[in-house]
Amino acid sequence: MDLTVPEYAYMFGFLQADGHLAQGVGRKGRLHVEISAKDIELLRSFQKLTPYNSSIRERTRSTNFAEVHTSATWSLCSLEARTTLNELGLPYGRKSKTIAPPNAPYEPRDYLRGLIDADGSVGFTSQGFPFVALTTASTAIASHLCDYARDVTGAERTLKRNARDDIYNILYTKESAQKLAADLYYPGCLALERKRASAEPLSAWERPAGMRAAYTTRRWTEHEDLVLLELNSPTTAAEVLGRTTQSCNLRLWRLRTGRAAGPIER
Repeated sequence: MDLTVPEYAYMFGFLQADGHLAQGVGRKGRLHVEISAKDIELLRSFQKLTPYNSSIRERTRSTNFAEVHTSATWSLCSLEARTTLNELGLPYGRKSKTIAPPNAPYEPRDYLRGLIDADGSVGFTSQGFPFVALTTASTAIASHLCDYARDVTGAERTLKRNARDDIYNILYTKESAQKLAADLYYPGCLALERKRASAEPLSAWERPAGMRAAYTTRRWTEHEDLVLLELNSPTTAAEVLGRTTQSCNLRLWRLRTGRAAGPIER
C-alpha cells in the first residue's frame, strides 16, 4: 500500500475515518467499512486495489434515521493486510481522537479527500454559498487540514473543539471553498461519486454584486517573522508591523510550536 499512489492515499484516509479495525483471538481480526449501498462502487474500487481476498455484502434494516436503510459492508481478514494498515496509522478499536496523518510518505490532497468523503461535506449552504467542511475528533487531523487549506486558499483557521460534542467542525466557504474543492476533487481522482458531483458546481459560483469583497490574506515575510520573534510581544509587534494583535499572536504561536517554518529554516 504505497501512499504516494493517489488511490491508496485516498483509500487510507477514508479507512481512517470510516473503517474499523478489530483484533480477535490470536491471529484473527477483521477490517470492515460500512457505508450506504448507494456508494457501493467505492467499496468495489477498494476491493480491486487490495491484493487479498475480501468480500462485500449488503443488508437492509431500520435505523434512527430511516425506516428502511440498505448498507454495503466491505470486509478484509488478511493478517498481512491488517498489519500493514495498522503500521501506517490505522489503530485497532476506537480511534476517533487518535488517528493522525500516515507514518509514511503520502499524497496529502488525496488523503484529505478520503477523510472529507468519509467524515465531511461539500456543497452549498442554505444561503447558496459554496462550502467544504470536515468534522473530526482528532487534533492531528484538524491541524493537517487547516495547514493544507491555508497553503491552498490563504485562509487561516483557529482550532477549537465544539463544546457540545468535543469535536472540531472545520468550515471553508465562498472563494476558499471553491479553491479547496477544485484542488481536492481534480479530474479523474478516486472519490465518492455523490461528493464529486456536489463539488463540481462550486466553481461556477460568483460573489453577488454588493457583497463585501473577500478578505485577501497578507502573507508573512521572513523580515516580519524576525521582528515578531525579536519583540516577542504580539501587541508591540502589531503596532510595528501594522497587523492585528490576534494575527501576531497566532503567528508567534505557530513559529514557537514549529507549525510554521521559522526565518532560519526557510
